[in-house]
Amino acid sequence: MQTAEALDAADPLGDYRSLFLGHDDPGILAYLDGNSLGRPLRASAERITEFVSAGWGGRLIRGWDEAWLDLPLRVGDEIGRTMLGAAEDQCALGDSTTVWLYKLCRAAVAARPGRREIIIDRDNFPTDRYIVQGIAAECGLELRWIEPDSEAGVTADGLAEALSEQTAMVLLSHVAYRSGYVAQMAELTELTHQYGALILWDLCHSVGVLPVELDACQVDLAVGCTYKYLNGGPGAPAFGYVRAELQDSLQQPIQGWLGYVEPFRMGPEYRPAAGIRGFTSGTPPILGMLAMQDMIELIKRAGIDAVRAGSIDLTEYAIARSEELLGGAGVRLASPRDPARRGGHITLDHPRFRDVYRRLWDQGIIPDFREPEGIRLGLSPLSTSFTEVDEGITAIQRELAKF
Repeated sequence: MQTAEALDAADPLGDYRSLFLGHDDPGILAYLDGNSLGRPLRASAERITEFVSAGWGGRLIRGWDEAWLDLPLRVGDEIGRTMLGAAEDQCALGDSTTVWLYKLCRAAVAARPGRREIIIDRDNFPTDRYIVQGIAAECGLELRWIEPDSEAGVTADGLAEALSEQTAMVLLSHVAYRSGYVAQMAELTELTHQYGALILWDLCHSVGVLPVELDACQVDLAVGCTYKYLNGGPGAPAFGYVRAELQDSLQQPIQGWLGYVEPFRMGPEYRPAAGIRGFTSGTPPILGMLAMQDMIELIKRAGIDAVRAGSIDLTEYAIARSEELLGGAGVRLASPRDPARRGGHITLDHPRFRDVYRRLWDQGIIPDFREPEGIRLGLSPLSTSFTEVDEGITAIQRELAKF
């Protein structure tokens, strides 16, 4: 196996690391949680400073008419074009992932009156599960739970067992938040459509780290966050995708002023705007949309296919190094070995990891912990080095040896 230093020297994405703030911080030896919160770009710090003084401070309320009101749609289109395989006028920014999930799930079940069931898997992210539990209670619907295959995530066979003529919608994550399993989007979407149901994909752990083809897969609805691989910063707004053919027939439930046909007319009764704007709700979080624009441009420059190749190289190295250093200590890989089925992170399981990961943080080694016993290594290809991966796994070996 090549050394981490040699791999870094040969990394075609390696020159991008210096563009990120903190990449040379001696207090952080290894940042391995880029799939939870991405590092900020230096350009983003400059953009935000400039906006406060010249945009917000200089233009004041005039900024709404000049640029801000259209920012959710303009940046949404950029995300769609650059990494989602989505034609324009289908993506919009604003609100949190939770709010987008509620709006699109609620719109989907309302569009299938008479159908009584929502399908979701038990390993989906908590928010996804909680949202559909609430909607089921609100609308008098039932949940059909898929038990994911431990070796393959949600499969066509598993989904087929749950689908029926009573299915209103299916909610799945493209990349599983804990294990990193990549679901077969095209196959599962087609299967859902065979039963006349709608499907909503959660893209939070895939957008910005692997190519997504929403239009080609005939996806109905999708949501995703922007503070992970899109480096938008803490609490940066999420995005929603609604396939163009569905925009006139779906009605989202949170009827705010921004989704009104003429936002500044302040009309007496709500009339939704046409197209994707009708799925927006409240005042756009303009500050929260600034940093991600720099990361979108960087991904465009590097190319999403090159980012995906870098992600595979990093996770392959992380798996090989963990097996070499940690296998004898009983550490188990809880992620797919096949890189085609693996997203941008891996999870390693061990009964002692709850005790270990906080000790790692104290040393400037920052992975994530996921219940019940997993250390998750989130490897962002444009900012994470092979040396960081090596530092992190070596530190885990050192801490486990203390027990």
